[in-house]
Amino acid sequence: MTIIEEIKSLKASRNAIILAHNYQPAEIQDLADFTGDSLELARKAATVAEDVVVFCGVHFMAETAAILNPGKTVLLPTPDAGCPMADMITGEQLRELKAKHPAAKVLCYVNSTAEIKAESDCCVTSSNALAVARSFPADQEIIFVPDQHLGSWTAEQLGRQFILWPGFCPTHARMTDQQILQAREAHPGAPVLVHPECPKGVRDRADQVLSTGGMCRYVQGRPEDTFIVGTETGILHRLQKENPEKQFVPLLETAVCPNMKKTTIEKVLWSLQDNQTIVRVEEPIASRARKSIEAMLAI
Repeated sequence: MTIIEEIKSLKASRNAIILAHNYQPAEIQDLADFTGDSLELARKAATVAEDVVVFCGVHFMAETAAILNPGKTVLLPTPDAGCPMADMITGEQLRELKAKHPAAKVLCYVNSTAEIKAESDCCVTSSNALAVARSFPADQEIIFVPDQHLGSWTAEQLGRQFILWPGFCPTHARMTDQQILQAREAHPGAPVLVHPECPKGVRDRADQVLSTGGMCRYVQGRPEDTFIVGTETGILHRLQKENPEKQFVPLLETAVCPNMKKTTIEKVLWSLQDNQTIVRVEEPIASRARKSIEAMLAI
């Protein structure tokens, strides 16, 4: 029996589902029952019928699934897969910031710990940050954590000012506007699609600023045959798989998140065999964090 066959057998016997983020290795995306961006995965995690959720991603994603499914077993095959951005703010730091702005509402990027979600009024993803922020009154003071780039992009679209925490994604922060100029010279006429986690100079020179799920939707039906993609390179596999007749060029070939690439097929197998590693979020953090996630999903 091959590893894939053994995984499928264990999935059936344990009534399990495998969820994977768009940045996961190609073989993990192909193995998964569902692959998506953070919003798509949160929606899926909120409605899974299976007893066991194997989350192929990083720790905060499995935490979110566990928060939304307190009665299910959530497994993270790579317990050491963290997120540097999520670690750039602590609950204590957010509480101190809230104390300085007592009238402010807190929007937190889903790329954050359960403790940060518990201290927030509403979560956002790169797909829905604009819609969530727009649901608050125009004169409402907003604290946005932890990603300064997604926060500033959202505020710019609304013509507002947010109180931004200086967090960032190290992978996206390495992208530059000079790289866009070079890519355009090499691929004339190819639209440049970048993620809102990119710095402002990159976003300003791009043709579209989109989540990974948004990129997948955008390219379908477009007349162009080549696209320059400014985000973690894992998305290229899904884009190519869904659009085999098109060409996708990474803005930065080395834009690889080391944490997202820690998942292997063997680790997925072992997680199902050994029930490792179970991700739990204790009360009262879980209930408070669930409110901010559900507030997002309701918009």
